[in-house]
Amino acid sequence: MNAEIIAVGSELLLGQIVNTNARFLSRQLAELGINVFYHTVVGDNPDRLKSAISIAQERAELIVFTGGLGPTKDDLTKDTIAGELGKKLVLDEEAMRSIELYFDKTKRVMTENNRKQALVIEGSVILKNENGMAPGMFLTTADHKYMLLPGPPSEMEPMFIKYGQEAIAGINGNQSRIESRVLRFFGIGEAALEAKIEDLIDQQSNPTIAPLAGDGEVTLRLTARADANSTAQTLIDKVEAEIMSRVGEFFYGYDETSLILELSKLLKSRNLTISAAESLTGGMFQQELTSVSGASSLFKGGIVCYSNEAKIGLVNVRPEIIENYGAVSKECAEELAVNISSIAKSDIGISFTGVAGPESLEGHQPGTVFIGVHIKGQPVHVEKLSLSGSRTAIRSRSVKFGCQLIINRLSATRK
Repeated sequence: MNAEIIAVGSELLLGQIVNTNARFLSRQLAELGINVFYHTVVGDNPDRLKSAISIAQERAELIVFTGGLGPTKDDLTKDTIAGELGKKLVLDEEAMRSIELYFDKTKRVMTENNRKQALVIEGSVILKNENGMAPGMFLTTADHKYMLLPGPPSEMEPMFIKYGQEAIAGINGNQSRIESRVLRFFGIGEAALEAKIEDLIDQQSNPTIAPLAGDGEVTLRLTARADANSTAQTLIDKVEAEIMSRVGEFFYGYDETSLILELSKLLKSRNLTISAAESLTGGMFQQELTSVSGASSLFKGGIVCYSNEAKIGLVNVRPEIIENYGAVSKECAEELAVNISSIAKSDIGISFTGVAGPESLEGHQPGTVFIGVHIKGQPVHVEKLSLSGSRTAIRSRSVKFGCQLIINRLSATRK
């Protein structure tokens, strides 16, 4: 079965919100063995929605709609679909009782237009909305299946998982399953990684290998189709093993993880604490680290020492280091890393100093970065990088390289 997802809402076209529903539904449908070949976004306009439906009917058997089920005049999804299918909208009594109960419980006056949310297309299977008001719908014609879901992800996702999957499974039969796994790599470019596995990509059929670059990282999405989940996973395992034998040194995690999350997990597992002294990154490392839940157990604190005066006065860098070697130097990065770990009494100290650009500094070109790492009981280590890209990209990638550097050094001295 092939599917198309149509998201309805002018706010999506205006860029006011991101269409996360399409990503969620594509994953869920893939697990049910359903191919999603098209994503469509259409504004709150009945003529354009009719056109989108007509096009989708030519290329998909299952059409899934999100949005446009609310009480206002621009919520026109079910009205338009009902008209296209020659069906009436009827009142769903259970949905109406649920809406009335909500207003009664919240002591709010229900306006007449809220009754619109309880209208459903006649003959459809009702998908209960246990997190909002408007119910979803699923209906079948001779040639197509239609599913209507609310727009807010907090309503749509639980509705699809609890009721939508079951409705589709009932008509989809014993189809094959699609399983995917994302491998994440850092420290190697997309072209270089692809060159190392080019023969695997050329030979791919099942599983497929899809490279994707983004923000200094490279991901490989491995997708397999089989009659059972375990068989698909076995197919993916085999290809992953071959990929790892070639570029495993750059691998850091699976699926939706990140370098900062992997670093946090490693620090927690080792019961280690960390502190940071940041110059060119201006606190980005600390911001990323503290965005992770439970960071208080591992992050001791940090100092943004952007000026030379701050490096000397706050992190105790010796003035002669700045005078003899400069702030952008191996020697400065060493003192920053060692001193911040001492000041914060942490097991690890990390420092970032360098030139983010666009102008050069102390004779160094933009992208020159020194990252210092001091792990208790080990000699301080400094990594010099020559990065390219915008000022923002250089700072962001410096933080990621810092995470990778600590991960690699801790992994090399595994307890």
